[in-house]
Amino acid sequence: MAADLGELLVPFMPTIRVPRTGDRVFKSECAFSFDSPESEGGLYVCMNTFLGFGREHVERHYRKTGQSVYMHLKRHVKEKATGAAGGAIPRRRNGKVFLDLELNRDFNGEDYEYEDEAKLVIFPDHFEIPLPNIEELPALVSDPVLFMCMPVGEMHSVVTIACDAVLNASSAYKKQEPESWDEEIQVSRHARSLRQLDNGVRIPPSGWKCQKCEMRENLWLNLTDGAVFCGKWFFDGSGGNGHALEHYRETNYPLAVKLDTITPDGADVYSFEEEEAVLDPHISEHLSHFGIDMLQMQKRTENGHHTDNNPRPRVSEWEVIQESGMKLKAVYGSGYTGIKNLGNSCYLSTVMQVLFSIPDFQRMYVGNLQRIFDYSPLDPTQDFATQMAKLGHGLLSGQYSKPPMKSELIEQVMKEEHKVLNGHLQKGISPRMLKALVSRGHPEFSSNRQQDSHEFLLHMINQVERNSAGSENPSDAFRFLVEERIQCCQSRRVRYTQRVDYCIQLPAPIEAATNREELLAYDAKRKEAEDNMRAPPEPVRARIPFTACLQAFTEPENVPDFWSSALQAKSAGVKTSKFASFPEYLILQIKKFTFGVDWVPKKLDLAIDVPDFLDLSRLRAAGLQAGEEELPDLMPPIVLPEDTRDNSMSSSDSPEIDEAAVMQLAEMGFPLEACRKAVYYTGNMGPEMAFNWIIAHMEEPDFAEPLALPTMMDPGPSTSDSPMGATPLDNSPPEESVSILTSMGFPRNHGIRALKATNNNLERALDWIFSHPEEEDSDALSDMADTEPNDNAFSNANSHSDSTLSPDRDAPGPRVKDGPGRYELFAFISHMGASTMSGHYVCHIKKEGRWVIYNDHKVCLSERPPKDLGYIYFYHRLSSS
Repeated sequence: MAADLGELLVPFMPTIRVPRTGDRVFKSECAFSFDSPESEGGLYVCMNTFLGFGREHVERHYRKTGQSVYMHLKRHVKEKATGAAGGAIPRRRNGKVFLDLELNRDFNGEDYEYEDEAKLVIFPDHFEIPLPNIEELPALVSDPVLFMCMPVGEMHSVVTIACDAVLNASSAYKKQEPESWDEEIQVSRHARSLRQLDNGVRIPPSGWKCQKCEMRENLWLNLTDGAVFCGKWFFDGSGGNGHALEHYRETNYPLAVKLDTITPDGADVYSFEEEEAVLDPHISEHLSHFGIDMLQMQKRTENGHHTDNNPRPRVSEWEVIQESGMKLKAVYGSGYTGIKNLGNSCYLSTVMQVLFSIPDFQRMYVGNLQRIFDYSPLDPTQDFATQMAKLGHGLLSGQYSKPPMKSELIEQVMKEEHKVLNGHLQKGISPRMLKALVSRGHPEFSSNRQQDSHEFLLHMINQVERNSAGSENPSDAFRFLVEERIQCCQSRRVRYTQRVDYCIQLPAPIEAATNREELLAYDAKRKEAEDNMRAPPEPVRARIPFTACLQAFTEPENVPDFWSSALQAKSAGVKTSKFASFPEYLILQIKKFTFGVDWVPKKLDLAIDVPDFLDLSRLRAAGLQAGEEELPDLMPPIVLPEDTRDNSMSSSDSPEIDEAAVMQLAEMGFPLEACRKAVYYTGNMGPEMAFNWIIAHMEEPDFAEPLALPTMMDPGPSTSDSPMGATPLDNSPPEESVSILTSMGFPRNHGIRALKATNNNLERALDWIFSHPEEEDSDALSDMADTEPNDNAFSNANSHSDSTLSPDRDAPGPRVKDGPGRYELFAFISHMGASTMSGHYVCHIKKEGRWVIYNDHKVCLSERPPKDLGYIYFYHRLSSS
């Protein structure tokens, strides 16, 4: 028998690999489904790629790759008999199979025992070789015909070593997480001896912006001189223009802290010299040098005297939002599958539950499931569409949300009645593969810390945008246009611009609270209690009308550093915003989080009477009105530093290129000259952005040719479009910025021109696009040919433009699904805790006319949905009828 089994393996010996350092062994979950070794069909691990597949998907992998040898893993879980002294594990080798696997259920391990089995399976005939029989294979080595080219004992050693390595390998994600959390972030070598300048810089708690551009996000405070600059672009499209890195290159000041990450528990610190995120044990002292007093924050937290740290309102909030104390009825089936908490991952779970309750996402990923799976790459764990389809099918199929059998309930009641509810809640599915994929390279979402669900929602929308090129884009349902009207207070002239957005952030004006007198009385009692060192009074929650939030959103606001093209100088300006189009699905975020003057992060304790039905028709933009005079179409002059102008000749002769990034790309197998061009044209912004440039330009005929720069004698681009005769900066905008604009539906050439005209500032480039309708040229038309027109797209857009568009040609712009501004609430995400970086998220979704609460893996009918305490609200548009 052993000889027969061995003969079956001989033709496939070259395909069996021993896992090496760095290989990930996916032995806990299928790449296409949530099947595991505990599933009925077990899990098949390819002995060449080490990917795992459920019974329904292993044939697909065999047909696509030709790999025939798989290790089949099966775990049988059974409850110990009453009074048993502990179950015996059958074989030591098989007992190791799941040593590092995380159980897919919540139960007391002492009450259960496992019987694990593993065997090799040869496709397509499904020949099975139990693992103990592998040790009998040396008998075949004496056959000179089969092994004339193989040293004696090699076959036995290869198979045995490969099987042992797979059985003892850590599961893929359990191996990665401790490394990313414990090993990658180390104490910086500069932390202890950091020199800080006594330059009198004090950082305010809000209102920051980059000192070199207008960016107000992804801002970093240099811990040596207190300078605030923007970071680089992340792969997801967020970030800045890289001025923090430029400042380091000019000064060699090594450490910087991200401003919006500072909490009593610490902050995100980056070392430019060490080129990685680092820990700074002295961060509180370094921040206090610039007026940010973290020590005082920690002292208040420990003593519990600060109002925000009073546990009582949070306990009440947790009880209300989770509907604690109510006998909630668990629901099962399609659309009622929970998601396991991977450890501070509830922000992801709530967002994904809401997204897959929307038909556009269901249609894109679940409706196209078979096509996505059939055309997936060789490693489906790294494919966005595959992992989205996998999660969508897991949530909507009902396969992982089945009610307990009546016999199981009766048996459980007979044994221990109080375990009925918890014992038969569904297990939920684990989105481990998707989380690892979408968070890769992101400094926040790749960590194990709690995150802001609103930021993750926008991150996911951006991921969908980037991975939907040439296909249906479900995030179109969220996209809309905001018309911004800016008026110069001196000349009274106006400018209308439009920008793309996906979410409306509503202010929460505390001064509009209906119980203001009660709040004032509470504040007086709280201060008296603090002065007399007594316990604080029972907190009072502010109740704010929703109409007040909408009113605050539409009220004029001052424009900081407004440059008036009518006056050719800085002036006072005010801005108002309205909807240029209404999305199919409207997202509203309540701005509940702020900073106090002492840098203590605060969550405003408030309730808002959010309506079930919403009519925003009165907020529809109307464009330029009769009697209004537009501001001249001029941009602020771009002033180059003196040293840049003086050294322009020498810099063009020998461009500065980050050779470390070049070599990192070259090690991936790309031509050296192509790597040099990629790093140069992306402005030395790092290997990630250069890699994206390479992918976008690989098909160009001069891809691998040496970098050729224009000399001072070359005519170069025309400067007629540049204001005040200013010379445009670099020729090529970052490819990442170009791809973001094209993903929004803008033609590529138009996006490049916009970025060039605005010094690669993405926000200003969007304004430029809307104020410069594209001229008719062949390149633009060829770009637009790749974009499917939408009959409803861009309704009411560019209505203030003087140009008249031909009826057979759509205006260039993002794809929007405009329609009436009447909506109905169908979901909301709630947060519990003092900060978005801590606490817990749950979501409520209206399905089949009933509100359902999704609290990690628990899914129940909601008895009293706390709609007034939500953080993010989701509305769907009502039909015009």
